[in-house]
Amino acid sequence: MASLAQRWRTCAHVREDERGRGRWRTKVARRGSPLADGGNGKASVSVEYEAHLTSTIPAVSTLEQPCVNYDMDVLDENPILNKFDDEGLAYVRPTGTFAKQTHVVCTLGPSSRSVEMVEKLLMAGMSVARFNFSHGSHEYHQETLDNLRTATKNTGLMCAVLLDTKGPEIRTGELVDGKSVTYEEGSTVKVTSNYATKGDQGTIAISYAKFARVVRPGNVILLADGSLMLRVVDVNSDQGYAKAICLNTATIGERKNCNLPGVNVDLPILTKKDEQDLIEFGVKNQVDFVAASFVRSASDVKIIRHVLGEEGKFIRIISKIENQEGLRNLDEIVDESDGIMIARGDLGMEIPLEKMFHVQKMMIQKCNLAGKPVVTATQMLESMVNNPRPTRAEATDVANAVLDGTDCVMLSGETAAGKFPIEAVKVMQSICTEAEKCIDNYEVCQALLRTTMARGNLSVIESLASSAVSTASKVGARLIVALAANGNAARLLSKYRPCVPVVVGVVPREGRSAIGFSERDASGHMVARQCLLTRGLIPYITSPKDPKQHPAGAAQQCVEEALEFAKLKGLVRSGDLVVTMHNVDKRCAAVKVVPCP
Repeated sequence: MASLAQRWRTCAHVREDERGRGRWRTKVARRGSPLADGGNGKASVSVEYEAHLTSTIPAVSTLEQPCVNYDMDVLDENPILNKFDDEGLAYVRPTGTFAKQTHVVCTLGPSSRSVEMVEKLLMAGMSVARFNFSHGSHEYHQETLDNLRTATKNTGLMCAVLLDTKGPEIRTGELVDGKSVTYEEGSTVKVTSNYATKGDQGTIAISYAKFARVVRPGNVILLADGSLMLRVVDVNSDQGYAKAICLNTATIGERKNCNLPGVNVDLPILTKKDEQDLIEFGVKNQVDFVAASFVRSASDVKIIRHVLGEEGKFIRIISKIENQEGLRNLDEIVDESDGIMIARGDLGMEIPLEKMFHVQKMMIQKCNLAGKPVVTATQMLESMVNNPRPTRAEATDVANAVLDGTDCVMLSGETAAGKFPIEAVKVMQSICTEAEKCIDNYEVCQALLRTTMARGNLSVIESLASSAVSTASKVGARLIVALAANGNAARLLSKYRPCVPVVVGVVPREGRSAIGFSERDASGHMVARQCLLTRGLIPYITSPKDPKQHPAGAAQQCVEEALEFAKLKGLVRSGDLVVTMHNVDKRCAAVKVVPCP
């Protein structure tokens, strides 16, 4: 019988390139899925990437037990699995504390915006609060933000704030008498860019003025989240319309979203509303992250930075990849962004559905190699909007995202408008924790290091970070402590996926010069909150230090404070080995192994 590890290694179609490294190959249709090109597969763009670093992870392991490959088909021969809970289900019981590393992003909305509910979400495991600016006024969101800040003060728990822009979008227009219209399969519909036209069974207006100039016969139009599919058969660019055939029967209402798979949509990255949201809410409230919708290129990210301006220069930009153009330009977007969100909703309508898992793995891997946080989003526990338990498929989806290497998993409607927001967070947390036990962090670290070094020399700080992670595994340390001014070194520690928690001692501005840090970075509280989007990081704000102090002495005091915090959290005990990484003066940094006092 093949072991689970062997099955994981062979489940994907892998080919060897000229350098002997496993590579996967997938295609993302430039002109859409088989629906978009009539099934002939023409005009597709290839996306190639190496076999994902966790695709060869061995069987179940914990921090306390070495990773051993067991035959999962014969339970009696697997001592690690031959334990049962009250329901008779096999499971792994760790012998020590296992701190969850994957963070949970929760969307706040009608079901979860009160102080009481936010407190419960924080206690359940929420690390980042998402504010969806596709809905609600500034006054509405300000009240929610005030409630969040009250809840964090009451609980003593930290939470980052993420502003999710509405972004450029195409919507259908109004309908005659405002009533929903049923479109029959095989019928012909005129799709016009004259948005003032009221639609009926023979006409649909959409809000994209250049529509008739960019579509071609054979293109597919998806309306209302794909519930109605049209295929373009004729285009009259002079008159601004196209004729299309309905591919299915569906009833839709007014102002529904519209997707044009494979079509390069020439819309500005920010609408006037988006700019107002960023300046009048985001910058004003100094949110920690902006999730930018429909990012198509690196220049889009630069435009957003320009709009944020000097006052918003410390706000980190998370680019949402939601269309094929963004997917084709992924490398440059990753380089320019502070993180990536895999927005599987719109992206899933832009590419063939069966390619989604390939694309998710590829995007996560690129972010892992770049040391940038990545958020996996959309329909992760969708059934929990109405049910107290998720489906088995959803639970597996969450676990596989963790195994792929995601930093965060996100809840949308589950917490914003669902009936069981607290339960959804708890379930998400428990699934993430269980999945993390199945990863051989040391092997992942070594694979990341080999791949990164194959591309060139490491920077000094990245070399120290990778050494700290490797050392923690080799000496059996229980914790890594790093001091930070902007969090970049801590994110590099996370890149190499340490097998133990990383406590980040964030030094406040007024004490940074004593340790050799710049005082020009973001405030200590903002830097600490921004660590909450990166896997395995646990931020702690140290007390200010006298600039006249000796750098080594000031750094040591910060490390001791972080260790006391870790002991209070149950992450480490006196006598446990701890790996520390910090400046020892203004020109030198060091990695040390010390016993916890």
